[in-house]
Amino acid sequence: MKQPHIQCTKEDVAKMVILPGDPARVDRVSKYLDEYEEIANNREFKSVKGKYKGMEVSVVSTGIGGASACIALEELIACGGEYFIRIGSLGAYQENIAIGDLIIAEGAVREEGASRMYISENYPAVSNMEITLNLKKKAVELNYPHHVGLVRSHDSFYIDNEDEVVQYWSKKGVLGGDMETSALMTLGRLRKVKVGSILNNVVLFKNDVKDGINNYVDSNNMAEEGEKREIILALETLYEIYKGIRK
Repeated sequence: MKQPHIQCTKEDVAKMVILPGDPARVDRVSKYLDEYEEIANNREFKSVKGKYKGMEVSVVSTGIGGASACIALEELIACGGEYFIRIGSLGAYQENIAIGDLIIAEGAVREEGASRMYISENYPAVSNMEITLNLKKKAVELNYPHHVGLVRSHDSFYIDNEDEVVQYWSKKGVLGGDMETSALMTLGRLRKVKVGSILNNVVLFKNDVKDGINNYVDSNNMAEEGEKREIILALETLYEIYKGIRK
């Protein structure tokens, strides 16, 4: 049965899945695969299926925000996906996080609305331990600048008290903000699949969000290198897990 939004069937989806937000990032991930084919391109959901070092892997975009990310994850699970790594962008909440640094999320503050449709907000958004430990190990092996800790997922960059909210969570030690991680982690736990998240910092702490995102889109700084690194880190991590499954 073809899923209504991602337009995929069970034959189209691998157990190992990479989840970029931006559909254009699907194309950029595909360049690192040994072979691939485009499966579908509907709304914000673009998908390819290919191979990396002999491992079947799917790459499916989730669009912006927790609501569309949950739709993608639900339908991918229905198609047989089991291991999921989000590769996205983040705005830093700490001064020591440089542009292009990677954030490996151990968990997330749930300030987006999608996961609250599933379960009350006192249920934690926590990454899968197997994925997270392998992400940390591979980031060290690859010598990628990275930080490990909590992030905050939210629904808008443009709320009236944005600066105050960011300062609050900064003081609590949260590393940065995105829009999808907490929804994916929460739903992953509820559906008993494995979810991890790597985020590429594109906005320095206390810098203007619009300027940071525009620079990222223009690829004029280390954010582009950070994206390349998160792609490789996700692929290498899934491959490490895949090798263990094959034994």
